[in-house]
Amino acid sequence: MSGPPGLDLERLRTYLGSGELAATMFAGGRSNLTYAVSDGTDRWVLRRPPLGHVLPTAHDMSREHKVLDALSAAGFPAPKPVLICTDLDVIGAPFYLMEYVDGTIYRDVAVLEAMGPEAMRALVLSLVDTLADLHALDPAQIGLADFGRPEGFNERQVRRWKKQLDASNSREVPGIEELHARLAAEIPDGAGAVVHGDYRLDNVLIGPQLEINAVLDWEMSTLGDPLSDVALMLVYAGRPLLSKDGVPRSSISVPGHPSLAEMAGHYAKRSGRDVSDLHWYVAFAAFKLAVILEGVHYRYVQGQTVGEGFDTVGTMVAPLVAQGHASLDGTLEEN
Repeated sequence: MSGPPGLDLERLRTYLGSGELAATMFAGGRSNLTYAVSDGTDRWVLRRPPLGHVLPTAHDMSREHKVLDALSAAGFPAPKPVLICTDLDVIGAPFYLMEYVDGTIYRDVAVLEAMGPEAMRALVLSLVDTLADLHALDPAQIGLADFGRPEGFNERQVRRWKKQLDASNSREVPGIEELHARLAAEIPDGAGAVVHGDYRLDNVLIGPQLEINAVLDWEMSTLGDPLSDVALMLVYAGRPLLSKDGVPRSSISVPGHPSLAEMAGHYAKRSGRDVSDLHWYVAFAAFKLAVILEGVHYRYVQGQTVGEGFDTVGTMVAPLVAQGHASLDGTLEEN
């Protein structure tokens, strides 16, 4: 019984006490590895850390399991966890199993365009509503009071992602050190909420009526500033998506997609939060995403990535650095 890279199905079968297992790796992941696992009757999703280089504090399976358990119990659309295993002898890394949720992940711009403007608009506004609903949850009431420290969140984030950048330093990236310095010079205070940390269209499973069945990939979640999630969602809307027609385009270029200003306004109305000045948050979101992609590029050049599409990740870093500077200059335009 063989399995995809990073997953020993025979040892997993023994651990679960199940029959024969089959597994496939989900496409699109650039960090934690995600697999669909089945024993022929039941289906689950397994998450484990990436192969090779792992940065400090990243890829914590216990944290992902804890937040999924709390959110799913609170009625938020997050997959319900089934079990967690920290015994490295099983598959060589800690992992957890969660329920398999049906739905579609939209990563192809051509598919989004085929939906039509009305459906595209409804989908994006549903994405915004779900984020506002996440931020409305009281961490203490759902068992996540100790999930993070909201006080000083933005300051710690600026320090943390600089350390992550230094840990993945394999080449010179013009302007990225200067961007960090500008961000560190004036850091806003922020309110506390459960934040996803990587919220975007292709991290949600969409149902047939364009409802959000599940929000995925909680590895960066914590208690922090909700505007950090909003800003990252806006930055992602302007980033190129994969496209089967070979022409990379952003989701915001699709007819019917609300503008960034409308997305921010819709979030403000749903959440009741002040989003009048997102410049710093958007700049930091661009910096954070640049650091994440630089880490992926680092693993790629070290030969420690699994799957396709890693060869172009490095080229995505410089535009994000430029976007961060532009946002701080107050000249950011929608892509």
